[in-house]
Amino acid sequence: MKSLFPLTAILLAMAIPPAFAHDEQVLETAPPPAPYVQVSDVLPLPAFLPGLGTLFADPSTLPAGPFLAYDHDGVLSATVYMTPLQALEDGTAFDDLGIGSHMVSSVDIYYNAGHPGVTEPHAHVVLYHDADAKQRLAQ
Repeated sequence: MKSLFPLTAILLAMAIPPAFAHDEQVLETAPPPAPYVQVSDVLPLPAFLPGLGTLFADPSTLPAGPFLAYDHDGVLSATVYMTPLQALEDGTAFDDLGIGSHMVSSVDIYYNAGHPGVTEPHAHVVLYHDADAKQRLAQ
C-alpha cells in the first residue's frame, strides 16, 4: 500500500497560502496599509517628529512597535522600537518584532523619558534603512 503522506502534503501545501512577515514593497511609501495607522491621528503628536519622521504603527504591537518612520517625501526611512525600561528590567522579551525593510545601514539606541503613546521611560531603537535616512528625518 502506498503512503498517502506525499499526496496529503501536496494538498495541504496548496490549501495554505505562503506566510510572509510582510511585503516590503508595500511599506516603502506612506501610508502603509492597514493595520498601520498614523500615530499623529490617534495621539496628540505632530504629524512629523524631527528625528523620527512621520510615524505609523499597528496598534496591536504597541508599545514596542515597530513604528514605521517616513521622511517628508513619504519614503520609509527607519523602523523604530520603543521598549519600556521597566518591562525590560522585569524580564520582558520583545521577540520577533517586525521590520519595515531588511536593508539597515545603521542603528541608534537612546533613552526617552516618555511621551504620548508610550508615557513610561523607554529606549528608542532606530534602524535606519539607508545612509541618508537619519539626515532626512532630522529636518
